[in-house]
Amino acid sequence: MPENSTTTTTTTASSPPPASSTPKTAGTPPKSAPAAKPKPASPSTPASPSTSTSTSTSAPAKPTPTTTPVSKGTAKPAEKKPAAKVETKPSEKKSAPAPRKWEKKAPAPAGPLPKVVDASGLVLGRAASLIAKRLLQGEHIAVVNTERAVVLGGYASLLEEYRLAVARGSVRKGPHYPRRPDRMFRRTVRGMLPFRHTKGHEAWARLITYVGIPPELEKLPRETLEGARPRPSLRAPMTLGEISRRMGGAGPW
Repeated sequence: MPENSTTTTTTTASSPPPASSTPKTAGTPPKSAPAAKPKPASPSTPASPSTSTSTSTSAPAKPTPTTTPVSKGTAKPAEKKPAAKVETKPSEKKSAPAPRKWEKKAPAPAGPLPKVVDASGLVLGRAASLIAKRLLQGEHIAVVNTERAVVLGGYASLLEEYRLAVARGSVRKGPHYPRRPDRMFRRTVRGMLPFRHTKGHEAWARLITYVGIPPELEKLPRETLEGARPRPSLRAPMTLGEISRRMGGAGPW
């Protein structure tokens, strides 16, 4: 009995499944469900982001600046702006900078007024020797009317002597003997001073000579040198202005 039970169980397990209880009618095909049509995506609605929107408070995104593309062929040339007009001011002379506090110097004291000597009718050599002695003593002397000083001697010998003095040196090296009467008088005084030494050079620098009387010395008192007066003679001596004219000095003396 137990053997028969085992056989029955095996047969039932290996047998095929029973057919469906619903009978099939001949000639009618089986009904199938229709396939669902895909919905076309609307172009206006953007694609939904993959990330889900959250209601959490987050910083708003910065707007990106939109740039319009420029085609290479249609690029417009840059417009040149007119240059701004620059107002040119007239050139002004720069004033000297003001001296600083530590650079200020006390004003130099005014020099002593020179003693004015009128050379009209005085012998050139005698007047030059007297003036040279006073210059060495420290005096400041201004000699006016030098063209009226006289030179004693014969006319021919005097002119020959001065011609040789003017033609002695070369044009480039000298010595250049002056032709103006005021400079001739000053040169004569220099010959009576130790000019090569400091004392004589400083004394000669204190001498000023003029043709005529300058306006700044008109109001000062003028003196004469009595020891330089010539002796009376029948022939008038030659003046320094006439010798200057004979030597080619420019200007009416």
